[in-house]
Amino acid sequence: MNTHSDTITGVKPRFITPGMMVVLGIAALGWAVWVYRMAFGLGATTNLSNAYPWGIWIAIDVACGVALAAGGFTTAFLAEILHRGRYHALLRPALLTAMIGYTFVALGVMTDLGRFWAMWHVMLPPYWQPNSVLFEVAVCVMCYLTVLYIEFLPIVCERFAGKVNLPMRLGVLNGLVDRVLRLLDATLHRVILVFVILGCLLSCMHQSSLGTLMVIADEKLHPLWQTPYLPLMFILTAFSVGYPMVIFESLIASRSFGLEPERGPLSGLARFTPFVLSVYLCVKVFDLVNRGVVGLLFDGSWQSFWYMFEIGVGVIGPIVIFASPRLRRHMGWLFAAATMVIVGVVLNRLNVFLICYTPLEAGARYTPSLGEYAVTAGFIATIVALYRFVVLNFPVIEGLEHVKAHAAASHPTDAAGSPPRARRPRVRREKALHPSVRPSPAGAVLPAEPYA
Repeated sequence: MNTHSDTITGVKPRFITPGMMVVLGIAALGWAVWVYRMAFGLGATTNLSNAYPWGIWIAIDVACGVALAAGGFTTAFLAEILHRGRYHALLRPALLTAMIGYTFVALGVMTDLGRFWAMWHVMLPPYWQPNSVLFEVAVCVMCYLTVLYIEFLPIVCERFAGKVNLPMRLGVLNGLVDRVLRLLDATLHRVILVFVILGCLLSCMHQSSLGTLMVIADEKLHPLWQTPYLPLMFILTAFSVGYPMVIFESLIASRSFGLEPERGPLSGLARFTPFVLSVYLCVKVFDLVNRGVVGLLFDGSWQSFWYMFEIGVGVIGPIVIFASPRLRRHMGWLFAAATMVIVGVVLNRLNVFLICYTPLEAGARYTPSLGEYAVTAGFIATIVALYRFVVLNFPVIEGLEHVKAHAAASHPTDAAGSPPRARRPRVRREKALHPSVRPSPAGAVLPAEPYA
């Protein structure tokens, strides 16, 4: 990946920037509220009730988070299983996004659970309930998160193999740790394809199962969305948003680090997207006709507005842009179309899990509390900060690695790995002397030279 000429200046991008200070501030506030929630419970922090047992922590942090992290397995399928080598440059950033995203999906689930301290029970066979959709989702998410961390291990090995330098007394373990890293690196390269295939399988399972979860909600969900095809629609939306999410984060990262975007691979990803979106649109139209609820689209209700907005902005608009070769080559249009798909999928999840979900209790209402907003915003800000930290310290983005290498060549590091600091010459402090005398280099006192 090529970089702008003004990027190769021998200066590695900084982690702390004015924008990142704002992001870290939002993250700190969110984590402070999160600690308060874990200490004092859901009732003290949220507006949840028996009628609304979940809110934005499930709708956004979990349902949307799972969908938006789909870029990891879709890109891995394309690059590793189908052996499309031109997309390998996008694989590591997509994998990192998925790994961080799923980590916070798990945190979101834990935050929303009343008895979060017992969530580890799902790993014990005596507590298993194979007839539960939530059980299948929980097991698949845990397994896929483990697979993601295993897939990220080669990046860790590449970063630290041959460079292990533990501090102080831990230095005696340098050789052992280095040998373990080299062994992992040599072993994982031989079996990584197995984990890629397993990751794709697990992703398809829990992406569709989230839709199954809402099928059993029955009449609580509005008829425009309540359909037996909901599992199929959920997995199709995951496929649809996978590549747009990779395009979105790649263009954002390129802009943030001053890099030239991967125009060829990104345009190639955009070429696949309209086909998946078209399949999803056909399934949606067939479902409405088959269930005889097409008339609800034109009844003037706010549900019909959200449905039309979701399809128009998130499906039809991106199909038009992505289907045009000329627009696909323009990074601005590419970013706009990817953003539209993301907005459409997020709105779909919010419609299904929250906006168009109506409990049986008459008159029940739910408005997220400030604490709920703070935790969600804090999670998103932490994801952004972690992504920036990891790509600055691990070999994830190819173009950024060129910048780091040039910076290292321009500023050699010392043994500790940090640039040497200029040392100030030591000045020996003497007692104050009379203006008429000055010390000589040898220390002898000589008469002061006359003024010119």
